[in-house]
This record gives sequence, structure tokens and C-alpha cells, in this order.
Amino acid sequence: MGMFSSKQFDSFDTLLVDQLEDLYDAEQRLTKALPKMASAAHSSTLKSAIQQHLQQTENHVTRLERVFRILGRSPQGTTCYAMKGLIEEGQEAIDATGDPDVKDAALIAAAQRVEHYEIAGYGTVRTFAERLGRSDAAQLLQETLNEEESTDKKTDADCRTERQYQGSGEINNRNRGHGLLSFAAPQPCNQSTAQARSPGL
Repeated sequence: MGMFSSKQFDSFDTLLVDQLEDLYDAEQRLTKALPKMASAAHSSTLKSAIQQHLQQTENHVTRLERVFRILGRSPQGTTCYAMKGLIEEGQEAIDATGDPDVKDAALIAAAQRVEHYEIAGYGTVRTFAERLGRSDAAQLLQETLNEEESTDKKTDADCRTERQYQGSGEINNRNRGHGLLSFAAPQPCNQSTAQARSPGL
């Protein structure tokens, strides 16, 4: 969405539905983008991970539809410009040429940006639902949040698999301890996941 532009929020109920519609559009866009990313991946491990993410995303769409029904709403989306932009950036990695291992790293980077956006989004709507006393909806949203965080950790682990970076030692040496390419470092690649889990409201 256009980050609240030309919108009127009179209640948290209205805000919750608005955010859910944003996520609904985001997830649907992702179901169309992930098959392209899987086809572009060189590593069989990465292909499998993206395909699993696609199955998970399709389940998230269904779960969001359940949340809408719990709230007495018809499932519908509003344009998620953030996800639209992230997918466009991912398309650049899909269309890229060059070293296959480096291209896989670019695809992983794009995938983690998507995951972090979703983690922030689901953490927010879960908290809003809890604040409104909608524990039934909050529980479903928490299930998706847990899965998004798990996928993010798995992607983080995949980026450390040295097999994906054979022949890319220069990148490893240059980026050791920094971001996605630091697969040899023991600490998690990303630190934003914990910050995104539960917005302070």
C-alpha cells in the first residue's frame, strides 16, 4: 500500500483490515514470483528451498482468507507496493548473467528481503489482533509468523552452505562476517528478524 496515503483510520479494526489486505496482495504476488526464482536458481538446494517456500506461501494465502472470515470480511487485497518493488528487484537477479554461484547469492539476498518484510508485516497484524482481543485471528497469524521466521533461518543457513559458493572464494574472503555471504561466520546473517517479531505498541 502507499503507506497510509489518503486513508482514514478511525479504529484499530480498520487498521488491522488494511494491513491484512496489504499482506494478502503481497502473498499472492509472491506465489507468482517464486516459481521464476526457483527456475533461475543454479543450486539444487536453493531450488528446493524456494519451491518449499512457494508451498508455504500458498498456505499463507489460505490462512489469511480464514482470518478475513473470522473478522467477518471478504478476502481482498490492496496493492502492496513494497512487495511489488521487492519482486522487481528479485527479477533483476533472475535476469542477471555471470557466475551461477554469485547469481544464487543474489537470489538469496532477494528472498531474505522478502522474508524480512513479511516477518514485520505478520508481527504487526498479530499484535493488532491481540490488542483487539481477537485471539483466534492472532493465533493463525502467529502460525504464519513462526513459519516465516523459520524460513528466514533456513535461508540464512543456506547462504552459509559452502557448496553454493564453490569458486567464489574471493567473495567469501571479502565479505566474511558481513551479511548474506558470511556463511563461514557462526552468528546469524541477519539481525532484523528479532527486531521485527513484535512491534512495540
